[in-house]
Amino acid sequence: MRIILHGRAVIPGEASGLVLVSNEPLSFWGGYDYQTGIIIDQRHPLAGQCATGRILAVPFTRGSSTTTAVLLEAVKAGTAPAAIVTTAPDSFFALASIVADEMYARPIPLVVLNSEDFRQLQTGQRVKVTAEGQVVLTRET
Repeated sequence: MRIILHGRAVIPGEASGLVLVSNEPLSFWGGYDYQTGIIIDQRHPLAGQCATGRILAVPFTRGSSTTTAVLLEAVKAGTAPAAIVTTAPDSFFALASIVADEMYARPIPLVVLNSEDFRQLQTGQRVKVTAEGQVVLTRET
């Protein structure tokens, strides 16, 4: 079964991969190892998971503008998520993507879903993010 969720593309782009989902916000400052792409915040539900090349779905960031710097370093190192899905526009994610586009020509697509649609995402699902802000997920019937 194919489900199409209609979101808003804050940073347009296309990406596909397995989704990594948490209902908890994530602090990239001390919570994300940009050298490996592993979530290292031991208090976070995704601790130990690798977000490299995955569609990272978190409601928003927790913390400061350092998120932008850490995410930008991850883009440079090739360990960033392929796309990010949130429940509200997040200026730290958006700024990192804009700067990554300017510096490395590698923006991170950023899509905002409403809370109800966000709850349909489950870790391990195959997801495609479109430039128009659609999140297409495939569920086995």
